[in-house]
Amino acid sequence: MPTCLLHSFILLVIVFCYLNVANATVPTSRTFKYINEGDLGEYYVEYFADYRALPIFNLPFQLCFYNTTPNAFTLALRMGSRRSESLMRWVWEANRGRPVGENATLTFGKDGNLVLADADGTVAWQTGTANKGVVGLNLLGNGNLVLYDKKGKYIWQSFDHPTDTLLVGQGLRSNGPNKLVSRTSIADGSEGPYSFVMEQRYLKMYYKTKNSPTPLMYYRSDEFGNGQGSIANLKFYCYPETEQGYAFELRFTFDMNNSTSSGTYILARPKYNSTYSMLRVESDGNLKIYTYNEHVYWGTWENTYKLFDGDDHESLCQLPKRCGSLGICEDNQCVACPKPKGLLGWSKSCAPPVLPSCKTGGSNVGYYKVVGVEHFTNAYTEGIGPMKLNDCRVKCSNDCGCLGFFYREESSKCLQVPELGTLVKVSNSSHVAYIKMPK
Repeated sequence: MPTCLLHSFILLVIVFCYLNVANATVPTSRTFKYINEGDLGEYYVEYFADYRALPIFNLPFQLCFYNTTPNAFTLALRMGSRRSESLMRWVWEANRGRPVGENATLTFGKDGNLVLADADGTVAWQTGTANKGVVGLNLLGNGNLVLYDKKGKYIWQSFDHPTDTLLVGQGLRSNGPNKLVSRTSIADGSEGPYSFVMEQRYLKMYYKTKNSPTPLMYYRSDEFGNGQGSIANLKFYCYPETEQGYAFELRFTFDMNNSTSSGTYILARPKYNSTYSMLRVESDGNLKIYTYNEHVYWGTWENTYKLFDGDDHESLCQLPKRCGSLGICEDNQCVACPKPKGLLGWSKSCAPPVLPSCKTGGSNVGYYKVVGVEHFTNAYTEGIGPMKLNDCRVKCSNDCGCLGFFYREESSKCLQVPELGTLVKVSNSSHVAYIKMPK
């Protein structure tokens, strides 16, 4: 075929495909516009929230507006059973950190775009699928909200936009969403400081603080794969398991980039059907799995896995804020509040010293010493060095963002920290902390 004819043919194909997609519209019978108004729901839900349920459901999942503060609603997906006396949990949020008010609208128009807007028309969130061939919306039985074309292909799906939770069958990708981010607190549904991240050949957990340009790592998994490549895909799955005497197995499955390696990472083995499970980064920085057990009378949620459990897995002392903004943790408990004059009983009021203005440099600060402790990040880094103790001190004094430093006398390693938080008690008395204080 001559080159000019080939180019003309390719152009015709492109034009045909474009027109085919552009002409595909949502049938009027499938469009909708729901208004956030009317009576509030009566069932028990997470965060002590008020809510309004929408007629988009596939039990045990249902789309709702919910709020924990007046006139600040989040469009979210709820998971739970109406016949259960146990609470219903929020497993996905559309407009996290951008709440809408009373009379906000959720609209699915003929162009195939799903749009959440305030009463004045200001768009708070949308799927961005206008004129992309969408012909319908569906909430699947696994909790995945999808917009699909006439061939059934998903043009958009909520599984590609996780917030703090993974449902069974949902995952993370190296070329897509690679992390979960906690919510701040019960009263505020915006993004919190903790994240669960798929990074290189590891799963990691980070704590983000305003005093540091980079988040602080407080957990790292064993290495995945055969030492080559990086994790390409990670999915949260539930499998029947009868060989070991358990009913089901909750696990991660993974594939590696640049490698033929793949495998599984077992998390828990409940003795009942665990299909309705969810993995979540909690607002305290822990990673947990909740499983709905419908075989118990009236149904109930069970905590079937904790990454930081103080027993089979990680110590609770590794949680950055286990002991608030300052406290010594031992055997999973907050045991002391380190002060310049010594150790006092720990309470929630325990806090680092208030420091003077940084404009005068390091001349107005000093330090007090705490023996036999490590920082919550020390499990994965000793710091820099070797360097002399005084050099470490001067370096921290000249850094406004440094609240103290941790020094290992046997290796002369220096770890400056922008956040103190939990100090982990250790038996090695050569591991010491120096807390910055005003002179």
